[in-house]
Amino acid sequence: MRLCVVFFIGLWLPFMASAGSLPIPEQGPALRLQGSNTIGAALGPAVVRGLMEDQGLLRVSSEITGRDNEQRIVGQTVDGRRVVVDIAAHGSSTGFAALKQGNADLAASSRPIKDGELKELSSLGDLKSPSAEQVIAIDGLAIILHPQNPLRQLDTVQLARIFSGEVKTWEAVGGVGGPIHLYARDEQSGTYDTFKELVLGRQGKRLDPSTRRFESSEQLSDAVSQDPQGIGFIGLPYVRQAKALAIVDGDSQPMLPLNNLIATEDYPLSRRLFFYLPPQATNPWAEALVAFTQSDKGQAIVAANGFIAQTVQAMAVTPNALMPDGYQALSRHAQRLTVNFRFEEGSASLDNKAHQDLGRVLDYIKQHGKTDRRVTLVGFGDAKDDPARADLLSKLRAMAVRRELVKYGVALREVRGFGALMPVAANSEDEGRVRNRRVEVWVY
Repeated sequence: MRLCVVFFIGLWLPFMASAGSLPIPEQGPALRLQGSNTIGAALGPAVVRGLMEDQGLLRVSSEITGRDNEQRIVGQTVDGRRVVVDIAAHGSSTGFAALKQGNADLAASSRPIKDGELKELSSLGDLKSPSAEQVIAIDGLAIILHPQNPLRQLDTVQLARIFSGEVKTWEAVGGVGGPIHLYARDEQSGTYDTFKELVLGRQGKRLDPSTRRFESSEQLSDAVSQDPQGIGFIGLPYVRQAKALAIVDGDSQPMLPLNNLIATEDYPLSRRLFFYLPPQATNPWAEALVAFTQSDKGQAIVAANGFIAQTVQAMAVTPNALMPDGYQALSRHAQRLTVNFRFEEGSASLDNKAHQDLGRVLDYIKQHGKTDRRVTLVGFGDAKDDPARADLLSKLRAMAVRRELVKYGVALREVRGFGALMPVAANSEDEGRVRNRRVEVWVY
């Protein structure tokens, strides 16, 4: 745990070098970013422009390369030297392939690195280490319909049956409109990988081969919004003119892809967006882009591009009868922070994002004067045969977060565990159980 904390502190300080301090290569691009279209279409170019401007470069602009889903960001030093960053956005898997081939300095991905990719890239270092795997934003997969489709919600089982072709008409899921037309991202897409994992794979199903496939998120969304019988899935910033559905997973409540529900990763189809920085990388521009994206300036750019920034805020929660009494009381007197701490699969250890979030939560607590018994931690878990065991484990997870906060001088008001109550995902699969094992932070 100590090594992770040391990393976190190191992440935020050294890379925030003064403007103009990054070296300019004599030839070729300063940085090559490849991978996710979700990131590379707009967010990636935006944070690159932000970094360039932060470095004091002039006339920062985008150039069209003539190749689909590729662009070049260029700037100029005060003495007239040209600085170039190349961005190719053909899907998450292409970023890892480019790292392997030596054609990229940094991979953008809208899903976690796969075990096979991790093994293939082991010569570059451990890409699952805290310094390598960087969560840069939170996104939600929106299930989109034509804006005049009257359907309001679907559950993940229905979604799997629809996109596998088992359910062929809107009437079969309580809607109207006749035959269902399916739209999806292409095979290279992290968006598709995420949908396949969270929806299709959990039900043992495959995408209907008649589905229309798109490399471009914008084109997919626009096609659905023009088809009264259409349904598709897309990253949150690309809903555009379409209508987003509320989603149910297992015993969860119906949830729309709203900012607060995605920030806490409670929304069933929320996902993390990543930069993967090889530990043995020697390109200072890659390191600087990661650090800039994690900074307040970078997270403001994340929000401006329609994704969910990891900036911690307090939000009011309206109590309702479905909440346990103790949780209702908490929601009447305190506010919840827009972050959940989650754990590595099959472990009581905080995951990489949780280590990053520790610093953000500490900053919020100290800046708002909450260090002296003004913070309550609330743990949740997945269902167990013995409810008492679920209660105990949920409190132990909250205690794991408490230990980290206490190291930095935070005296907590209370630590509570609510066991398997208030699930945000189905407990039938590992992914759902991991999502249910969470710790919330409340402030008075």
